[in-house]
Amino acid sequence: MTAATHRMTYAAPRSAARAWTVLCLLALISLASLVIACIMGSVALPLSEIVGALRELANGTSSTMAATLVELRLSRALSAFVTGATLALAGVMMQALLRNPLAEPYVLGVSGGAAVGALGAMLLFSIGWLVDVAAFGGAIAISFLLYFLARRDLRGAVHSDGSAPLLLLTGVVLASGCGALVTLMLSIAPDNRLRGMVFWLIGDLSGTQFRWLPWLVLLAALAFSARAARAINVMALHAEAAATLGIAVAKYRVGLFLCAALLTASAVSNAGSIGFVGLIVPHACRFLFGPDHRLLLPAATLVGGAFLVLADTLARTVVAPQQLPVGVITAMIGVPVFLLQLHQLRRRA
Repeated sequence: MTAATHRMTYAAPRSAARAWTVLCLLALISLASLVIACIMGSVALPLSEIVGALRELANGTSSTMAATLVELRLSRALSAFVTGATLALAGVMMQALLRNPLAEPYVLGVSGGAAVGALGAMLLFSIGWLVDVAAFGGAIAISFLLYFLARRDLRGAVHSDGSAPLLLLTGVVLASGCGALVTLMLSIAPDNRLRGMVFWLIGDLSGTQFRWLPWLVLLAALAFSARAARAINVMALHAEAAATLGIAVAKYRVGLFLCAALLTASAVSNAGSIGFVGLIVPHACRFLFGPDHRLLLPAATLVGGAFLVLADTLARTVVAPQQLPVGVITAMIGVPVFLLQLHQLRRRA
């Protein structure tokens, strides 16, 4: 056996073992973030009481204050986790689709459509579940409009630099139009509803409840990403030659767009426009674990979920009993982290 054959034989098992080790470690970190979210708050709970409270909840009872607090905190923490995981996964997909390291889930205007729907529902009805439905519907409507306007860029030939300029430009224009509508609604909103509308725009998890739909969307997107990861790697390295290498470029482009749009719609309708998660988490994971999407996609999902859980825990506790919008915490963390990442990339170059 030659040295080259030996390397080909053992490189894949070593890579797979490393990937599973990284993912198991990240899963433990994610679990630890959920435990920390249950412990910390206006009233701190020791770990022993949390174990007893979880036992009560497993039996279908919540007679003690500890069980009630754990139920409330765990529900919010799970909502934060699925929102952060969804935004991070959408960020990786958007960067792969646009081949732009500055791409993030909100760049194509999907969140703008959700904001128009949510603020319109707040302005007219102010019913909690209707706001979520309107936000999701607005995001999906913008996604279909964007696909209709830029479908030739998605399904057509690959550009010389592998990018999708028409898709990006159309998304920016739609986002600007949605921003104008949001400004109009904020300017005519009554004072008693303005605070809730602003908090929604910043990103807030205080009113969220555990729901199955965001988890189902996340699992479906992860299933697609697991199947498409090898093709995404080829498209990232050989954009113009990917079709000649047997990759169905148009199919995977459309799949990435639809998954990213659906993930963004799910996250924004669940918790509002929480910034920086879909931008800094993919960059951090790419810096730590490399550009291989077979590891990058699930790793970013776990890191994004844990990051938003910890950020929301800070938002609940830093000025307790008052709660801050979690979008403020993610922005305060995200700006210096992103600037540090840019500095490190410049030093490498």
